[in-house]
Amino acid sequence: MKFEPLTRFARGFVYAYNGIRAAIREERNFRFHLCAAFYAFLAAFWAELAPVEVALVAVCVAAVLALELVNSAIERAVDKPDTTHWWTAGAAKDMAAGAVLVMALGTLVVAVCLLVPHFGTLWANFTLRPTRPAGIVLTLVIFTKFIFRSSNSTEKGKQPNGKTDS
Repeated sequence: MKFEPLTRFARGFVYAYNGIRAAIREERNFRFHLCAAFYAFLAAFWAELAPVEVALVAVCVAAVLALELVNSAIERAVDKPDTTHWWTAGAAKDMAAGAVLVMALGTLVVAVCLLVPHFGTLWANFTLRPTRPAGIVLTLVIFTKFIFRSSNSTEKGKQPNGKTDS
């Protein structure tokens, strides 16, 4: 009985994990932002950014991914409105998508501001070995397949446990 609050607390992490897993499986834009995050951290590493600058990149990336999760949740919540609320549902979805776009553009500005002063270091580390440009091309191919893969294995709206959204 005394472990019940701890169990409920731990269950919250399981639910969060399931939500992130569902977003990776079903949301193309979330997969795109995950891949963009990989390149952002790779650029930060090759540019030899200071730890506080890497932390700023991490906060921006986390904010974009979190907003993408919120956007997906809003889209699911208002996906099938009744006929009297269809316009409001569409506006809510558009505003949530707009929030992701604003944060993504802000993150891009932060990345440019952080990386431009370090461009020489970034370029030198990028071209240090011929395998690095080849690795970028290879990851672009792999990530493109990952981003645009079909989610035929599970229908959108179907939960990982097989239940459907009502």
